[in-house]
Amino acid sequence: MPFPPQRIVSLVPSQTELLHELGLGERVVGITKFCVHPEEWFRTKTRVGGTKDVKLDVVRSLCPDLIIANREENVKEQIDTLAKEFPVYVTDVDNLNAAFQMMLSIAELTDTLKNGAKVVHSIAEQFASIKPQKERTAIYLIWKDPYMAVGSDTFINEMMRRCGLGNLVSESRYPVLTKSRLKELNPELVLLSSEPFPFKAEHLEELRQSLPNTNVMLVDGEFFSWYGSRLFHSPEYFKALMAGWGG
Repeated sequence: MPFPPQRIVSLVPSQTELLHELGLGERVVGITKFCVHPEEWFRTKTRVGGTKDVKLDVVRSLCPDLIIANREENVKEQIDTLAKEFPVYVTDVDNLNAAFQMMLSIAELTDTLKNGAKVVHSIAEQFASIKPQKERTAIYLIWKDPYMAVGSDTFINEMMRRCGLGNLVSESRYPVLTKSRLKELNPELVLLSSEPFPFKAEHLEELRQSLPNTNVMLVDGEFFSWYGSRLFHSPEYFKALMAGWGG
């Protein structure tokens, strides 16, 4: 890889936003159709397909000298194919410390380590200010028909823990939950994410009827799952949520 890389393709929305925060500007030449932040990049950068269906020919046409991918968000076979032709850096993030290490590693790869250190320091300070008053049991749903929840080894689980939420789903990754299982678990809170399934008010009411003793609420999934520079804004969002459920 030429250092510093001058033609970067990002296949991960949260990491695309990080590249903008690091000040890489014109050095980023390709992003996915889900890289909606910053809006200016979404409107002007070449889109190379989705995170799961990367258009390999479009990537090749951009002649990247660095591709940034993620183990969970991208398809291994596609990344393996690209790695035979271009330098590829694959991240793997399942907790806050891993997110910090990812940010510093990408900053080092792109010769923006000073900016990366500032981003990490600022986010760490924000998270240190979160002080839950008590722990509440919760389930975080990311999909409907069937319902799918976040498991105990995910980044979202880490964000729940930071909010004082004890995840009742002990399985790994994203298990399917039936309505009867949801009732059996009897959580104090059920969080309906805005992504990848776009839960809306009608879905909220449906679950409230099934779980009359549970506080069911819609949440912005970006603040729970985007492990790049958006994390700077997550703590204030979490504090607002916590105030709504009493700390």
